[in-house]
Amino acid sequence: MAGYQDIFLNQGETFLTSVTLDDDYGNPYNLNYFSVASQAKTSYYTANVAITFNSSVYDANNGIIQLQLDANTTSNIAPGNYVYDVFIQQANTALVTKVLEGRIFVNPGVTNISNIRFE
Repeated sequence: MAGYQDIFLNQGETFLTSVTLDDDYGNPYNLNYFSVASQAKTSYYTANVAITFNSSVYDANNGIIQLQLDANTTSNIAPGNYVYDVFIQQANTALVTKVLEGRIFVNPGVTNISNIRFE
């Protein structure tokens, strides 16, 4: 059964989160030879993908994956509520497993980061 975690995003902000996957005994899941994919939609029932995370295995031996979005990407996500999930796939097999799901809440931003210069 997949874990559940809500995510809170701010428009215009770089997003990075790490998730540790554990087995049934609380031991880190060995993610050697696994890849990760994650997307979000406005509803489970829509075909249109609203967000595709840059997802990766960060620390395979300790079961850590990362989900990332850069600031320009989050700037273009409409404020509102979304649903997402995270799947892992073992290399050279058809084994695909949903490991995480939840809701995403996108808060609107005010500052247009493409028009400002950070000093």
